[in-house]
Amino acid sequence: MKTEKIKISSTIGSGIEKVWECWVLPEHITQWNFASDDWCCPKAENDLRVGGRYLARMEAKDDSFGFDFEAIYDEVEPMKKISYVMTDGRRAITNFESLGNEVKLTTEFDPENQNPIDMQRDGWQAILDNFKKYVENLNG
Repeated sequence: MKTEKIKISSTIGSGIEKVWECWVLPEHITQWNFASDDWCCPKAENDLRVGGRYLARMEAKDDSFGFDFEAIYDEVEPMKKISYVMTDGRRAITNFESLGNEVKLTTEFDPENQNPIDMQRDGWQAILDNFKKYVENLNG
């Protein structure tokens, strides 16, 4: 049975160029790519092209747990859309909708089997909320 995709979104108070840059550049990814303050993203690599690899290391700050999030891009439309396949075969698509001085970011992804849907949605949404806070703080 095919499960429904999980969808999260946020509207970021910044222009499309800044939102895109913060989403794709490793020096920015390490600053926002975690769901809560007791986690961090000490390393990120991003070869942003079709066939390119994305890697983000996510770790609990107390060193109790960590994992690599890896994916291969299958679609890249600068400042519009990014699609990738994770190492377990699940897909995710992120759309960037420019609304002038704001950007609506929407991600749809295939759920995994180990954790409840609500937990997955809440975790990915928390990371997206952290991204929003990071970008908006950059704007002053």
